[in-house]
Amino acid sequence: MIPFSFLILVVIIFILVITNIVVVQQSRAYVIERLGAFHSVWGVGLHVKIPFLDRIARKVSMKEQVLDYPPQPVITKDNVTMQIDTVVYFQITDPKLYAYGVEQPMAAMETLTATTLRNIIGDLELDQTLTSRDVVNTKMRAILDEATDPWGIKVNRVELKNILPPADIQSSMEKQMKAERDRRQAILQAEGQKKSAILIAEGERESAILRADADKQAAILKAEAEKQAAILRADGEAQAILAVQKALADSLELLNQKAPNDQVIKLKSIEAMQKVADGKATKIIIPSELQGLVGMANGIVESMK
Repeated sequence: MIPFSFLILVVIIFILVITNIVVVQQSRAYVIERLGAFHSVWGVGLHVKIPFLDRIARKVSMKEQVLDYPPQPVITKDNVTMQIDTVVYFQITDPKLYAYGVEQPMAAMETLTATTLRNIIGDLELDQTLTSRDVVNTKMRAILDEATDPWGIKVNRVELKNILPPADIQSSMEKQMKAERDRRQAILQAEGQKKSAILIAEGERESAILRADADKQAAILKAEAEKQAAILRADGEAQAILAVQKALADSLELLNQKAPNDQVIKLKSIEAMQKVADGKATKIIIPSELQGLVGMANGIVESMK
């Protein structure tokens, strides 16, 4: 039979072992002290602590962390007091140095940040402070990173979140900014009106060019039409003249074939004179050959009477 005291001892040992098994999570590190002195740094995984000898001195997060400091009063080179709040992004790189490098590292970083900010802003005038945020951020990051390196801390970024000048200066700046906005708006309106006028002028010029081209094309088409009409009229008149000449030539050829005597020719002449007399001419010139024929015709008329 197992003594009761042995069972109690086994239970106590089991409890001690269970309670001294430590699991370190991802992105964390434990600083271990043995008998009050630094012993080791536990990384991710399962670890067993020796009871009554080892203790966890500090649990350290290895993630990037952010410190948002409240507004700090700073004085510029031209004696203007401003309120500036700062944001610091940092990461613990050495848990041992972080645990033993400085007492209360976060408070030390806040004090160091405020001091560094005052030193940098004290060398700048108000206008430079408002327009040189990137320069101030870069200088502060370099100074803080170098100063916190013995503490096992790496400063990744420093940002000036807000810069608040005094109320009177802020009011003047707002008025200046409003005047600048009004000036830019006036310039934009003038540019817009100028571009609009240019576009209107370009449109009118293009319209005038198109109208001139249209008138030119219409004149060309009209001239072409008149030319074609004149050609057609001339062609028609020429065809008519050719037809009359052909008919006259055919009639003369027919008369020549029939061998007409002088009486027929005279009779044809009289018919031609009748057609001439039917015209609107006020004077008629009668060939000498026809004058005798006319006298003969008058004599025949008198004898018949």
